[in-house]
Amino acid sequence: MNARPEIHVEFAPALHVFVSAARRRGPSAVAVDGVSTLGHLVESLGVPLTEAGTLVADGREVPVSLIPEPGTLVRVREVERPQRVPGAPLRFLLDVHLGTLARRLRLLGVDAAYKSTDIGDPALAARSAAERRVMLSRDRGLLRRRELWAGAFVYSTRPDDQLRDVLERFAPELRPWTRCTACNGLLTAAGKEQVAHRLEDGTRRTYDVFAECGDCGRVYWKGAHHDQLEAIVARALTEFAER
Repeated sequence: MNARPEIHVEFAPALHVFVSAARRRGPSAVAVDGVSTLGHLVESLGVPLTEAGTLVADGREVPVSLIPEPGTLVRVREVERPQRVPGAPLRFLLDVHLGTLARRLRLLGVDAAYKSTDIGDPALAARSAAERRVMLSRDRGLLRRRELWAGAFVYSTRPDDQLRDVLERFAPELRPWTRCTACNGLLTAAGKEQVAHRLEDGTRRTYDVFAECGDCGRVYWKGAHHDQLEAIVARALTEFAER
């Protein structure tokens, strides 16, 4: 009985989180059928194509559409950083599980769309395509949807690490204090008399500098939590503003 034709696939260490332990030790055999593309094979082994960088087959770079010949050695590299997203202003869309990350990106002035209710993978993928937004998610199934315009896996569950990961990977322009953390709208300076009727008595007596969201109307001032927010902004600017 003839053995099934095989290729050998090796994943970059950064991609080991997606693959079985047996495939982390070096090139491993993968059966091929002469029909499936390299992209299909990579995803079938657990790696979303959003996370696969250059594919190298027997020493030469190849597209994901290649149907590999038996005996080929394929190396799957990680995505190069910073990752450039061509063709549109850099904007993000986050799934329901990444609310804290969305608010921190907005705090830094990064366009980050997010809804606190789960609208489902098909709707998220459709919005990514319609608005040309990079889908950020920890859901590998969502990141495999073909209708996505672009996507990226969020590797950590800790908001500090999530933010650092996204800023390092995409190097978005940082414009702190310019977006509403609640709805992603743009903020403009607002005179005290303009918003006084919406303030509590203590706030009205204590603060004089305000900003207002042009979309939802939310009013901002340097309140009790400002020092915590300032620390997040300062760390981000120190690490990433010059990139």
